[in-house]
Amino acid sequence: MFKHEPGRFYMENEDGQMIAEITYQYVKDYIAATHTFVDPVLRGQGIAQKLVDAVVDVARREGKKIDPVCPYILKLFQRDAIYNDVFLK
Repeated sequence: MFKHEPGRFYMENEDGQMIAEITYQYVKDYIAATHTFVDPVLRGQGIAQKLVDAVVDVARREGKKIDPVCPYILKLFQRDAIYNDVFLK
């Protein structure tokens, strides 16, 4: 579903335009999740949370915590205890 490059997961439409993205960077011993974007046409379909889950999977595999710099990710982490193991509070 998503393409992956160092520092981001993203989705393109059939024309190659980026329509959803999450960006992150490694900072010392944790991951800073910095930005989430979903095209307005796709909003409400759970795509943003799936993007977050992709970064969470990376953090869990690597034994790292995530600093949710992006306001959307911060709200998600505060709301859902499933992310407690990776939430850098």
